[in-house]
Amino acid sequence: MSGIELASLVQQLREELALALVQAEGERIRFELGPVELSLTVTVGREAKPGSKIRFWVVEAGAEATFSREAVQEIKMVLTPVDTTAKPGPDGKPAPIRISGDQLPGER
Repeated sequence: MSGIELASLVQQLREELALALVQAEGERIRFELGPVELSLTVTVGREAKPGSKIRFWVVEAGAEATFSREAVQEIKMVLTPVDTTAKPGPDGKPAPIRISGDQLPGER
């Protein structure tokens, strides 16, 4: 199967966002992390042995031509990152993730 497993893609995205947090420490300009939208082309595969799991494979750019059009699907995922170590805000919901440092005047 050509591509990457959907679970691996999400794990790699999580690692990249964590790295962005570390690299942004001490920066003057920062960003609040909102929902992350992914539009993916996937194919579904299952091994031929009993009890095997169905797996979603993200098709690599340009690789779609190797699959029949009926074998691939377009999916959109919206992920809302949550910092499990952050204290909840006054509304009881997790505080938004900020890519760097303390809040600056005029920044939301």
